[in-house]
Amino acid sequence: MSKIVMTQALCAAGYDPLAKEGAVYVANNGNPSEYPEEMKDAECIVVRIGHMNRAEIEAAPKLRVIGRSGIGYDSIDIAAANEHGIPVVIAPHCNADSVAEHTLALMFALASNLVECHNEAVKGNFEIRNSGKSFELQGLTVGIIGFGDIGKRVGRLCRALGMHLIAYDPFCSAEDVESHGAAYCRELSELLATSDIVTIHTPLSDDTRGLLGLEQLRLMKPTALLINCARGGIVDESALVCALKEGIIAGAGIDVTVEEPLRPENPLCSAPNLIISPHSAAQTKEATIRAATMCAEGCIAVLHGQRWPAVANPEAYLHPRWNP
Repeated sequence: MSKIVMTQALCAAGYDPLAKEGAVYVANNGNPSEYPEEMKDAECIVVRIGHMNRAEIEAAPKLRVIGRSGIGYDSIDIAAANEHGIPVVIAPHCNADSVAEHTLALMFALASNLVECHNEAVKGNFEIRNSGKSFELQGLTVGIIGFGDIGKRVGRLCRALGMHLIAYDPFCSAEDVESHGAAYCRELSELLATSDIVTIHTPLSDDTRGLLGLEQLRLMKPTALLINCARGGIVDESALVCALKEGIIAGAGIDVTVEEPLRPENPLCSAPNLIISPHSAAQTKEATIRAATMCAEGCIAVLHGQRWPAVANPEAYLHPRWNP
């Protein structure tokens, strides 16, 4: 029987299969360094919230697999996992539709001035309906940064609304982008200057951290909207606050922030024309079940000595522990 640690409990679809493999400890704490006694004999850790850095990996000598109930793995030290032959199981495509739909929800909410209209309507201010701030999405140009699985799904939804698509992704060919109905931008600056709405769907990496700072935001139209349902660190948050306060862009909708959860005193919380959701785009019932199921299946397979294919680091299988 294996010892399994979860930073936060998976739903039953993932928890129950893992519980059959051994004793499960649910930490409700994303910092494994704060429960070293539980980690010292853990063979599997599922990171739903939190992280696994090098020190935490090396403090768990029996660790054989790290599970992520989602797509992103920037909170895991992949280099350290590779050095110890530990596969990092992920759940590809599990939440792509949910994130794409949430992206559109933020676009609709901003275009309809929905939050302000609600806040004023419940105060009895019926005249907010005449503010003239709402506009239609049909016919606008949406610029998609990162044209992978989620970016393509967002594009498909936007096309159905009659929007024009342009995309920037240095890892996609012009032919691939154009085959999905989008114009190909060779430079990010071209996309920013052309788009009525910019939406981000790229992983957080050394190349994308701080990708949009004040210089880039100034390239956008003053009427443009920015949507980020990817990772908080991709947008310089102080620059975003400045851009909203100074009217450099018209509004933004973000599902992700550098600080999670946000403290009320965070400057983002008082920025005008900003809608914030609490990293909930991927938390639909359907996506949660898919993610938990895929994560559990992968972790169980690795615990049984199988080379599970859906991992962030196939290089881990080159380690001597996999090649006796």
